[in-house]
Amino acid sequence: MAAAAKPAPLPVHITELRMTAPPKQSLPVPVNIQTAIMRVPEIPTAYYRFLYTQVGRRWHWVDRLRMDDEALAAVLHDKRTNVTVLYVDGAPAGFFELFQHDAETTELVHFGLFERALGLGLGKWFLLQTLYAAWASDPKALEVTTNNLDHPRALQLYQMFGFSPVRTRDDVVIPLSDAELLELARHG
Repeated sequence: MAAAAKPAPLPVHITELRMTAPPKQSLPVPVNIQTAIMRVPEIPTAYYRFLYTQVGRRWHWVDRLRMDDEALAAVLHDKRTNVTVLYVDGAPAGFFELFQHDAETTELVHFGLFERALGLGLGKWFLLQTLYAAWASDPKALEVTTNNLDHPRALQLYQMFGFSPVRTRDDVVIPLSDAELLELARHG
């Protein structure tokens, strides 16, 4: 039996952005959709991996999926971490994760919608709710990182809401191997 081929590395162009003042925009809740946004303190790692996979699969998010339960729980249950879930019509539809580095800086670590929630007019509204939550702790700056494997309009959307690019760099993402995908499927 031949060894499984390792996935080819994907070149990635990373943009780090920063905003230094809360957003001034206001957007109404999309009509004819029931939404709820709930913070999930002490989020179970299996639920987090579900959210992360549902949002990040098409954007090649892999880092948190490669962490074991103990390492992931340590990150998620750190008092500086805030994971918040968007529910649409009663079911999870997206999430955001914030990390408060210190009193001065908060990072938007992850943000996104499930595929089923795309096209409902939720993206800008949910990002604005995310930014309101990030600025609630009154940091001096909010940071986010995106890349060319992300949603094609991610960079434009962040800039529209007040982020400015501060640095770019190139790297690679190693997609999950078949063995890693099988292991994730086995352990949920």
